[in-house]
Amino acid sequence: MNATAVLLSGGLDSTTALSWALRRRGQVRALTFDYGQRHRVEIRMARATCRRLGILLTVLKIDLTQIGGSALTDKAIAIPRMKRFAHSRKGPPSTYVPFRNGVLLAVAAAWAEANGVREIITGFNIIDSPDYPDTRPEFVRAMERAVNLGTASAFTGARIRLTAPFIRMRKSEIIALGLSLGTDYASSVSCYSGGEIPCGSCSSCLLRKRAFREAGIEDPLLARLRKEGKT
Repeated sequence: MNATAVLLSGGLDSTTALSWALRRRGQVRALTFDYGQRHRVEIRMARATCRRLGILLTVLKIDLTQIGGSALTDKAIAIPRMKRFAHSRKGPPSTYVPFRNGVLLAVAAAWAEANGVREIITGFNIIDSPDYPDTRPEFVRAMERAVNLGTASAFTGARIRLTAPFIRMRKSEIIALGLSLGTDYASSVSCYSGGEIPCGSCSSCLLRKRAFREAGIEDPLLARLRKEGKT
C-alpha cells in the first residue's frame, strides 16, 4: 500500500493536516525538518504529537543557517514585534526563510521516492499569510510538476502528489476543521521566539490568537500551560 507523508512542523496547520490524513485510508507517516530554526521547540512538540497518535516520525536535518537571510535562522536578525497582526504589503517579512518550502519539499520528495511514499501533504495556506510566496497554490503546482519531472516518476508514471488541502482556508477555519477531526492542539506551537510559552508579540502568535478568537474557543496550548503552572 502506498504511504502518505505529512510535513509536520508542530504548528496549527500541519497538526491539522496530520489529523486530516489519518481520517483517510492508508499508511500515514510524519516528516519533520530540523533546519536550524530558532523555534526548534516545534520539533519536540511534533514528537509528542506523533507519540500520542502512534505515528512514525522521521526528522531530517538541513542547515539553512548557512544561507541566512531570515530572523528564523539568523539570531542576529531580531524577530519583529507588534501589538496587532498586520500584513507587511511590502513583500516577504524578515521571518520568511528564503525558499524554505521549496527546499523542504525537494528533500521530502527525495525521501518519498526512496521510501515508497506517493503523496506529500502540507498545511500550507495563503489567505492569512499572503506575504509568503512559497505557500501559494501556483507554487505548490509548480513544485509538484518539478518533482514528477525530476524523479523516477518521469519514467514510471507513478506520480508523487503534493496535497495542500487548506491552502484557501482561513486559520480559524482550519482550527474548526481540526476540532471536528478531534485534533489536540495542546502540543502545537506557533511562536517564532523559540519557547513553548508564546511571546504574544510576534506575527505568528498574534495570528494564532486571532484565529482561536474567531473560532470561538480558548487556545488549548494556553490552557495546558496554565494547568501545568507554566504561565
